[in-house]
Amino acid sequence: MTQKNRSFESNIRKSFCIIFAVYLLLIVSFYFLAGDQLRYRDSRGNTTMLAAETGAVELAEGVTVEQRFHAPIQRLERVSVQWGTYYRANEGILTIELLQAETGEELMSGTFNAAAISEGQILTIQAETPIETVYDAPIVLRLTSDSTAGRAVAPMVNSEDRDNWTLFVNGAPVPGTLCFTAEGTDYIWTGLHYWQFAAGLGVLIAAASAVIWLRWRNGKRSYVVNAFIAVEKYRFLIRQLVARDFKTKYKRSVLGVFWSFLNPLLMMLVQFFVFSTVFRNDIPNFAAYLIIGTVMFNFFSESCGMTLVSILGNAGLITKVYMPKYIYPLTRTMSSVVNLAISLIPMTLVCVATGVHLHKSAVLALFFFVCLIIFCLGLGMFLATSMVFFRDTQFLWGVLSMMWMYATPIFYPETIIPVNLRMVLNLNPLYHFLKAARMCILNGLSPEPIVYLQCLGIAMGMLLIGAFVFYREQDKFVLYL
Repeated sequence: MTQKNRSFESNIRKSFCIIFAVYLLLIVSFYFLAGDQLRYRDSRGNTTMLAAETGAVELAEGVTVEQRFHAPIQRLERVSVQWGTYYRANEGILTIELLQAETGEELMSGTFNAAAISEGQILTIQAETPIETVYDAPIVLRLTSDSTAGRAVAPMVNSEDRDNWTLFVNGAPVPGTLCFTAEGTDYIWTGLHYWQFAAGLGVLIAAASAVIWLRWRNGKRSYVVNAFIAVEKYRFLIRQLVARDFKTKYKRSVLGVFWSFLNPLLMMLVQFFVFSTVFRNDIPNFAAYLIIGTVMFNFFSESCGMTLVSILGNAGLITKVYMPKYIYPLTRTMSSVVNLAISLIPMTLVCVATGVHLHKSAVLALFFFVCLIIFCLGLGMFLATSMVFFRDTQFLWGVLSMMWMYATPIFYPETIIPVNLRMVLNLNPLYHFLKAARMCILNGLSPEPIVYLQCLGIAMGMLLIGAFVFYREQDKFVLYL
């Protein structure tokens, strides 16, 4: 084995070791950053508050209101009830209890001062620890009070009747349903078995690495090793191309690189003043909501736009110097990643300045930025291939990217989209990346594990499609440049 091959072999071994070490670091970090959201999610059995229509009955002393219902919630945590006051000053103490229907065992309870209750107020009782023994079992919400007649509040009801739910007043069934909610969380099966999945995936990575290594050692073709060797061989040229693309963007600009910092901030300010009067009341912390969307879509638009012309723009090099052609769209995407990294600074500053409490889950948003980068690389390779054979691609892309921007909830809430069009929104890859990143940053919550797999699948799927089309057609590029 030559000295050169020994060097490559050593570098490949080191790379595999680094990949495995990074994997271990990532799975451990993710476990602690995701927190309880890795194991629990808001229950799909949570009841919704019905619209209040009237008071059930004046809850004076001697009156008992009971709502019998089923809650398919694995970990029941709280129950809330809406109240009416007849728009008068009331008095007395009211009691809210949640009981097991079959045994009468008290699950949770709370007492409240009727004098402090306002019209339409919602009162909540909370379990000390989540209750795991009442999943889809009959339970009873009991309301009592020691108030005198004429000075008592009333629980609100809706005329809707639900299957297997019954409302009682002093033991007699009456029509309607109490205006209340029962809420909790369900277990996430993948989260409960997280370490088993992580260990299994680690074994697969180790096995794949061993197969790749053995194939290369036996002289068989390996796309992974060949790609690694190409990147290692042309590492200096890759750096030069990335630097060239980055510097060209700001050539003869007074502010230079500072535009990468200033651009998302200015765009956010313009869109904020334009759309804040329309959507601000519907979106908490609209400025932070907007700049996250602006930064992500700006990268998407810039990366795909630059990669689109990566082959045509380097026609002189392609026809004179041999190097793997995928390096050209790769370097264009990498130069856009530099701009994205700079843009994260004003995004973070706006979030902090507008009162966003950055929890540890905010770090997980980087995963969805990485998914966006991978997706853009795949789409860019597809567009670059199309551009070589069909020059109108750049004009079509200009129209498509504008349509894509309006089809993505960047500056408007997704709730304004009609229900019958939600399917179109769910088909938008950017929507999934953006929604998950906002959840991590703005809500301080980690999405469910399935969301990570979904976003990674979308990104890798686009990369495989783009790489396949690019690889199949790359030998024909020189004929059309």
